[in-house]
Amino acid sequence: MSLKHLAGPQFSSLLRLYVAGDSPGARRARESRLQILEELKGKIEIEIIDILVRPEEAEKGDILATPTLSDESVSPPRRLVGDISNVAQVLEYFGFRKKGQ
Repeated sequence: MSLKHLAGPQFSSLLRLYVAGDSPGARRARESRLQILEELKGKIEIEIIDILVRPEEAEKGDILATPTLSDESVSPPRRLVGDISNVAQVLEYFGFRKKGQ
């Protein structure tokens, strides 16, 4: 069970966003991250890991492509690879919102 499902209002889930430098895809992913954070207003944190700066993190996390948004609080980790600009779908995928909300 993911810890976020035990959450009270003070709990903040942590996701990791793996990006590669300042590529167009990385910039879009960073912008989408801000939209997700705004939508969930303090209920979530998203750490950015630039794999060009911290390649050991990508290796440790078995990250093969970027951008990747990963919830590593569950086993196996739940990941979205590629475009994360559809905030509603991202929130549904990670269980922060039910379909159609």
